Amino acid sequence: MRALHKERPALGAGMACACLAALCLGGCSLAPKYERPDAPVAATWPDHYLPEGYLPAGEGLAAPASRRAADIGWRTFFSDERMRNLIALALENNRDLRVAALNIERARALYRIQRADQLPGVSATGEESAQNTPAVLSNTGERVVSHQYSVGAGVSGWELDFFGRIQSLKEAALEDYLASEEALKSARISLVAETAAACLNLVADRERLDIARNTLESQQASYEMIRRRRELGVSSELDLWQAQTSVDSARVDIARYTSQAARDLTALSTLVGVQVSPGMLPARTLGELPMSTDIPVGLSSSVLLRRPDILRAEHLLKAANANIGAARANFFPRVTLTAFAGTAGPELSDLFDGGTGLWRFTPQVSLPLFEGGRNIANLKVSETDKAIAVADYEKAIQTAFQEVSDALILRATLARELKAQESLTHAATQTYNLSEERYRQGIDSYLTVLDSQRFMYSSQQNLITVRLNRELNQILLYKTLGGGWTADGSSVAAESAASAENVEDK
Repeated sequence: MRALHKERPALGAGMACACLAALCLGGCSLAPKYERPDAPVAATWPDHYLPEGYLPAGEGLAAPASRRAADIGWRTFFSDERMRNLIALALENNRDLRVAALNIERARALYRIQRADQLPGVSATGEESAQNTPAVLSNTGERVVSHQYSVGAGVSGWELDFFGRIQSLKEAALEDYLASEEALKSARISLVAETAAACLNLVADRERLDIARNTLESQQASYEMIRRRRELGVSSELDLWQAQTSVDSARVDIARYTSQAARDLTALSTLVGVQVSPGMLPARTLGELPMSTDIPVGLSSSVLLRRPDILRAEHLLKAANANIGAARANFFPRVTLTAFAGTAGPELSDLFDGGTGLWRFTPQVSLPLFEGGRNIANLKVSETDKAIAVADYEKAIQTAFQEVSDALILRATLARELKAQESLTHAATQTYNLSEERYRQGIDSYLTVLDSQRFMYSSQQNLITVRLNRELNQILLYKTLGGGWTADGSSVAAESAASAENVEDK
């Protein structure tokens, strides 16, 4: 027993030295130093895209802002309580968002698997071996059956990460995990915006349907009036048929907008993940829906670097950069350790007697001599993957810049368009009222009434479209600036940092 106690401390000291050496040398990495690529876009928003003099003097597409859109939670941005409830249901039940969340869990598990490779795997074993020696081979001339028992613990095939191969793979797995988190945030932003847009489209189509129904009632009344006038010989048959075209045109629009509103409701239910009942729907008209004030944009386009989709692209770029380090490490020797300590004896009762201790220590060095160009090809693949990731990152910034620029330009022009459309609708309504009165007095033909009625109806429908575009533009600008992924307005950067620390601790 004393002999066994003498052997085990020596083995423990050897393994401790090996662990210390691995920890000291594991920090070496062959990955290139990461440098964020320069943003391939202008530093400020492009005011020059609009004609000179279009914007008021001293004003541009954006103005200095003390608050970022990314810091405005969607519950703050959307004021309508029913719309907020629908968005909350979508964030809870939407299946695409569930998939994005499950992808995070998968990436987290893969990262933990990769991180576990840095530590030795210790396993306990127990073994029995029996051997039968026939009489013709036995020294005693009789058949002999021998047994051997052993128990112990050991480390098998633990790689000492001298050149940072495992460390690089762990860093790549961590960046993939962080990229999946940013993908979830981006999916949340898109879902919030899509749900709100679906609500607005539904409200707009219901309002169009109401206008079509009101127009049908008006045209049916006009048709009955003209029919009676025709019977009295005051109106012509042409007037009667022209009135019939107005009635039929309104019926066509009612059928079309009824179908569109039903499809809008189906699309909203799919986004929300549950069947939307009439009591859950927002206001009846766009004018009844309270919306947030203009989104703070700021003059610098660097705000785009906080968007989750761009952060995701950068994490994937960092992962590709780390994979280069792992590919480079394949050109250098790999050192693995296998060690075992335990006891052995011919009987189970002898395992813990003195003098039964045993140990094995097997270091192994593997140096690649000929791989048929495999390592060179793997390095080329990793370098090409990084070049692709750089292009994807730059493309993500360019796409984001275009989205925000387009939304800002549309915001600058929609205000004028809405004001003009409101004036046009008012004028068209007055024209219709006057032409109808002149027809009743026998001054004008019914064709004038019909033309003015069609123009008024078209102006009313166009006014709904412009109002809808204005509200959708607000949502689009909110989305493209990275707002809406959180309910309380906490910053994307703080959330990402906390998440990274959390997965490291685990």
